Amino acid sequence: MPGTMSEAAPKVGTEITAKNAKLGMPPIAASTGRDRGTGPYRRLVLRGATVIDGTGAPPWGPADIVIEGDRIAAITPVGTPGKPINPSRRPPEGDHEIDCHGKFVTPGLIDCHTHIGVPYHALHGNVAPADYVYKLWLAHGVTTVREMGCFSGLDWVAEQREASAANRIAAPRILAHPYFPAVNDMLKTIHTPDEARDWLRRAKDAGADGVKFFGAPPAIMRAALEECGKLGLRSGCHHAQQAVTRMNALTTAQWGLTSAEHYYGLPEALYNDRIVQAYPPGYNYNDEYFRFSSAGQTFLQAAEPGSAKWNEVLERFLEIDFTFVPTMTIYDANRDLMRFRRADWHDDFTWPSMWRYFQPARGGHGAYWYRWSVTNEVEWKGHYRLWMQFLNAYKNRGGRVCTGSDSGFIFQIFGFGFIRELELLQEAGFNALEVLRSASILGAELLGIDNETGSIEVGKLADLLVLDENPLDDWKLLYGTGALRLNDETGKAEWRHALRHTIRAGLVFDVEELLSDIRGMVAAQKEREAATA
Repeated sequence: MPGTMSEAAPKVGTEITAKNAKLGMPPIAASTGRDRGTGPYRRLVLRGATVIDGTGAPPWGPADIVIEGDRIAAITPVGTPGKPINPSRRPPEGDHEIDCHGKFVTPGLIDCHTHIGVPYHALHGNVAPADYVYKLWLAHGVTTVREMGCFSGLDWVAEQREASAANRIAAPRILAHPYFPAVNDMLKTIHTPDEARDWLRRAKDAGADGVKFFGAPPAIMRAALEECGKLGLRSGCHHAQQAVTRMNALTTAQWGLTSAEHYYGLPEALYNDRIVQAYPPGYNYNDEYFRFSSAGQTFLQAAEPGSAKWNEVLERFLEIDFTFVPTMTIYDANRDLMRFRRADWHDDFTWPSMWRYFQPARGGHGAYWYRWSVTNEVEWKGHYRLWMQFLNAYKNRGGRVCTGSDSGFIFQIFGFGFIRELELLQEAGFNALEVLRSASILGAELLGIDNETGSIEVGKLADLLVLDENPLDDWKLLYGTGALRLNDETGKAEWRHALRHTIRAGLVFDVEELLSDIRGMVAAQKEREAATA
């Protein structure tokens, strides 16, 4: 019978992993050791920093920040800008110190929609190991990630989560949200509400922090979200086109969903003259070109900004205290393919099999460039304008919008894609402090860890970034490549890069060392492939 358990059934949270492995896409190589990061120290002092605390408060300083072990122990104002610092005001010496005079300190950044590698890349050669992914995140200031799907297995992610927490590997803090197997076009092993509840209880026992949904029949979805609430499991949903006509993002939000991923389900909640999107002739969801070209038409069919329907939906989401994780970065190439295909970082930082995975191919997820046109780009630009208007309006009314990247697809690579999301929020109308707030304290609130991280406060974990320049002035300076700028003293162009140290729970990473490691890993893989070609 459908949904009957058997002794041979995969462990909970590994169903999609087992399916992928049979198709030649095994779990990626886990990290097994740490070769970067110093500390945590008994007493680490950051001296003379300008503090941007992540709450939306403006920069202030200079201040000395004292870290004892993995926690912030003191934040001491030590002077006034432009005047010498009185040594008597400063905290005592530490076991280790970082000179932050003229530098800026922010909270570590939180990527609320990630994948620790993509097993699909195995169809195009050797897959990048987890160390490559982790180091890219750390090199871009990401200190916490929510793993959405656990495609290498819930048990795999749980082990990596514990290894990171124990400082056995160089990685951000990890939260595990396994795939809920209840949609036909991916994998469906759950067929009844009771099976859904049982699966969730077992997932909780197996170490899940939450659940990644793509949809399900309404009775199953509602039962699952109710059970998540009882178990304390958070949830995010990519409202897939195959399920969204039966329940849009507002429907699932009212049933208890924690966050909507991407934009799917939101335009459908804004429809006022239809229920189902008007698809073009010949549409087939399994043709990736049709899937993604038509996806860029959804907001164009929705209610106008400022209309009664628009405001009604906005207010309802606000009443629920709902969260959006838009991941605008992952579809950004749809607006300007050439830009992302030729991004500055691909040569040195993009893993070879990932690069091949990005190329046009029928049947490859996100590889729909075989007939991408000016019309497609124009439609997606219009789609983004409306999407951004909604997000900005939601933020302005007090709604929570968080940062996520979903990198590993569609010409976006880990770390770099996250920094692009910061740029896109600013394009949407968020000012720089609002962007940082989305990337820090609001992300922590979404994940339920705001008592531990997300802002610079005494007692919280020391998840901090040390930057040579004010990131609020230009997010581009956070890219691992930096940004090309003219040096007026030399008259020459140079790559300026602001991020110097990423500190995760008191463990201090030198960003230049991380970037050098990644370049070396990519170069070595290219050499191996050239030698066997």
